[in-house]
Amino acid sequence: MLTFIIDPLSSTNYFKLKVLTSLLLLLITLTGFSCKNGDVTTQNVEPILIDTDHLAIAKAGVENDDPLYRAAFAQLVEDAEVALKSGPYSVTDKQKVAPSGDKHDYASYSRYWWPDPNKSDGLPYIRRDGETYPNSQSPKESDRPRIGEFGVNTEILGLAYYITGEEKYAQKAAELIRVWFLDSLTYMNPNVNHAQCRLGHNNGTKSGVLDGRLMIRALEGSLLISKSAELTDDEYKMLKAWAGEYFKWLTTNEMALQEAVAENNHGSFYDVQAMYFALYAEDRDAATEIAQSFTETRLLSQIRPDGSMPAEMARTRPLFYSIYNLHAMSLVAHLAEKVNVDLWKAEDENSRLRAGFDYLVPYVDEQNTWPKPTLGKADRMELLAILQMADRAYPDGNYMKMAEKLPADRRRKQRTLLAFPLMR
Repeated sequence: MLTFIIDPLSSTNYFKLKVLTSLLLLLITLTGFSCKNGDVTTQNVEPILIDTDHLAIAKAGVENDDPLYRAAFAQLVEDAEVALKSGPYSVTDKQKVAPSGDKHDYASYSRYWWPDPNKSDGLPYIRRDGETYPNSQSPKESDRPRIGEFGVNTEILGLAYYITGEEKYAQKAAELIRVWFLDSLTYMNPNVNHAQCRLGHNNGTKSGVLDGRLMIRALEGSLLISKSAELTDDEYKMLKAWAGEYFKWLTTNEMALQEAVAENNHGSFYDVQAMYFALYAEDRDAATEIAQSFTETRLLSQIRPDGSMPAEMARTRPLFYSIYNLHAMSLVAHLAEKVNVDLWKAEDENSRLRAGFDYLVPYVDEQNTWPKPTLGKADRMELLAILQMADRAYPDGNYMKMAEKLPADRRRKQRTLLAFPLMR
């Protein structure tokens, strides 16, 4: 058994560990592996978004009871045991059918839109940015709670299987995936035409496209369990086809194309989705095109040279949305590596991504007050995930050293220590 005696989260040791991990993966490939019933999965066998080298390092660390991973692994197992009792989830579960009348269509309601108190019927709804209308999240009418739980729990189960090898986690993850995407009675149509409806205004809005990102967590789960054979080759082909149809919707539907030109986190997360679904469907040309245009369409237009993001700074929760947008941009940069496009530009002193990290990194320290008025309090622990990506891209920046300012008891339990990057 391989024992690591150096810190796998340290950027200075990252590439040494990558070499060791690559040798391990090569050995596994040469010796082969077996699946139950002799049905070897030949479709996607590795995650697309999650860094497989880091995941293998974390798995080895868990097996060796490395204290660096102990709390995060214990939390993962605890969450996975809860997830075993969850779902399954389906868009057909809601009591209110989508405006299309098709029970297989996803539907949700904009969280920041409230009934107008000056109207007897409350219509049309009015916007209260940053304030969630409770009824918008009701599972009786909206699929938004379901898609969130489905994505998170499938990811948790997939990670738990990948690290522990326990079939019960793969079996449950496969059930959730099958019900949401594949079963003829419960599947979701590959669109979010009716996402974030605004009553009195429309039956779906471009900002609702953001909801679709949560399915990435589930599809990553499908890849994390691929060696278990809980999903068959035919089912992986069906998932690939579903991803291809959703990508087609993303890139041809009028509402989706309106989201594509959004000049804030919505546009960034649109590209995360488009990149991911293109890669899952094995459309490298489309993924490459998105990656090649990202610097011009997102980085240069959204991040100022000083690292600030004006569109996010203008919101009622500017720190939250600045972290949120930079997370999305980092995910695209990570996915772009799959098609040999460098968005990090580590050698460029004018790298906008690096400027974005440097602008936010002081706020890891709770003593540093955000300079603009904000609604509520941002959870600064959310900086950990982007600092991990920054530390890997810019190893001279000591970003993970800065992360030590985050509360240690919470930091040690974060799932991103086991697997990164993860979808927001």
